Amino acid sequence: MSEGQVSKAVLIAGPTASGKSALALELALSAGGVVINADSMQVYRDLRIITARPTRDEEAQVPHRLYGHVDAAVNFSTGAWLADAAVALAEARAQGGQPIFIGGTGLYFKALTRGLSTVPPIPPEVRDSVRARLERNGVEALHAELASRDPVAAGRLNVRDRTRIARALEVVEATGRSLLDWHREGQPPLLPEDSFRALFLAPERDELYARIDARFEAMLGAGALAEVERLVARDLDPLLPAMKAHGVPVLIRHLRGEISRDEAAAIGRADTRHYAKRQFTWFRHQLPEFEWVKPEEARGWLAAVGAG
Repeated sequence: MSEGQVSKAVLIAGPTASGKSALALELALSAGGVVINADSMQVYRDLRIITARPTRDEEAQVPHRLYGHVDAAVNFSTGAWLADAAVALAEARAQGGQPIFIGGTGLYFKALTRGLSTVPPIPPEVRDSVRARLERNGVEALHAELASRDPVAAGRLNVRDRTRIARALEVVEATGRSLLDWHREGQPPLLPEDSFRALFLAPERDELYARIDARFEAMLGAGALAEVERLVARDLDPLLPAMKAHGVPVLIRHLRGEISRDEAAAIGRADTRHYAKRQFTWFRHQLPEFEWVKPEEARGWLAAVGAG
């Protein structure tokens, strides 16, 4: 690889259980890379098994960053991850290692490659008021209201786009400023265009779902239930992200005696399959710059772009 190629980061995304971690490890071993986590649940220290984090043996083979570095009591945000990712990226480059971002959290990859808006949180009363007017008066009326307060933003939106019209009106109502102004002042991407190569690992659905089912059973066999039991013993706020990780809520129901282990496993497998389906849809629409590659073709793709 040339010096210019080495400086480019590799982004490996894909649905859960698609084989991303194994591919990232193989690439890191061959390219002298640093594996940087881009999965919003694998950041939590308390959730090694149920989130299928790399094993300790795997982590010992190459540098791994941003895995298990956050306590489950923390409501970890995309902005917080991006700040940590900036440090990990700088360290990898300083040490001459190829940065390899790997995970399934679309918002993390979007922030990484598109930047992050600095829009402050919208007060619930403002959001509720706007949504109530939307339901009561319809989307055309809400668009007209937005046009009177933020004509530039309104002019860029389809008059039937309920979600974006409501969002733009919430922002101008809560902050007195256009959403466009906030976006212009947002945090720039850590990885601008042409500074990375991006792959979305896309197995055949039937194959992926079989892997999801097998992995959920393997996690149960490896101690996922005891891991969730320790999490429950901490008596954390049930609305925290770690408490809503895939598999956690249903195993909590089992621990409370509400459902059997088999029922919990069946629900956990189904929930994970549904999540994988949403990941396919999200990346297809939100990050079209990711190149979709079948698992059996991934190594050839990495070699072709100079990463293998």
